[in-house]
Amino acid sequence: MSAPDRAGGPARLSAPARLSAPGQPGGEVPATSLPRADVRLSRLALGVAPLGNLFTPVDDGTAVEVVRRAVRLGVTYLDTAPHYGLGRAEQRLGAAVAALGPDDPTPVISTKAGRLLRPLRPGEPVDPQGFVDVPPLRRVWDLSADGVRRSLTESLARLDLPAVDLLYLHDPDDFETEAVRTALPALLDLRAAGVVRAVGVGMNQPGMLTRLVRAFDLDVVLLAGRYTLLDQSGLAELLPLCARRGVGVVVGGPFNSGLLADPRPGARYDYVAAPPELLARARAMDALCREHGTTVTAAALQFPLGHPAVVSVLAGMRSPAEVAQNVAAFTTPAPAALWTALRAAGLLPPHVPTPTDG
Repeated sequence: MSAPDRAGGPARLSAPARLSAPGQPGGEVPATSLPRADVRLSRLALGVAPLGNLFTPVDDGTAVEVVRRAVRLGVTYLDTAPHYGLGRAEQRLGAAVAALGPDDPTPVISTKAGRLLRPLRPGEPVDPQGFVDVPPLRRVWDLSADGVRRSLTESLARLDLPAVDLLYLHDPDDFETEAVRTALPALLDLRAAGVVRAVGVGMNQPGMLTRLVRAFDLDVVLLAGRYTLLDQSGLAELLPLCARRGVGVVVGGPFNSGLLADPRPGARYDYVAAPPELLARARAMDALCREHGTTVTAAALQFPLGHPAVVSVLAGMRSPAEVAQNVAAFTTPAPAALWTALRAAGLLPPHVPTPTDG
């Protein structure tokens, strides 16, 4: 299970492309290829958990328009999972992809394995886990080889697609033994058989991801919430290791569940109300961003790409207007002086790379 490069020798990531898209600021989102797989990801990606009714409902028509607007603005990497809305996000994403026109770009799609969806037992209440208006289903953990294959088959049925490009193992925090013994070997078998083009692991803690990157020949990892303006814990080991191994890093949760999108009292940090000290820190960042003619949303979206291992930043979006706002924020580079000011104010550690370094 060692992780040599499949072409013979470790692939290394080059420095990331700078944020400016072709043409004027606020233009189309650029893309980059994974070093170890024939998969090209837009540098800003759409997370469709909100389309599974995360926290608040989204109607079917809005879900279609979110995907259409994203794809037409160059946000062509779309990520989903069975967990999101108990299958609703996958169903809506599939319907939205089917509604794209012949002249629209072809999106790259990832989904995840680890949880199967099954009917509720008699008298069993639904466990929404942050999603609203969900179908009467329950999540069943299954990291067996058969469970991984079933998960993909069932996801494709909900998506109404013949294949996805990328398959992640999803949140194996409490199942490391099963991940190592059965789930990841099954993902590698699916890739070897050509069923998917790339495989990885997605979770919100860097420690296990680091161990799995060392042990397996992965193409990509999805690190949620642990390489942001407020939390750079992924920088200690995981990101340098991925850069050396040529494993692409997709950074999810760049807003830490909302605090870095709108740092107001009551804003969420990692899905719960932000503690006062983090709210104060986010508000100080917001003030500095405004002083430098930009927004904390833009800084949060752009910051992860300062590290050469990061290939894409994955943000959840729930309306076409939000898509347009995030694309404009992402493709209009924040001034170099902002990153200097954040360091000088003690809001970013001096050793943390920023998009204007190098």
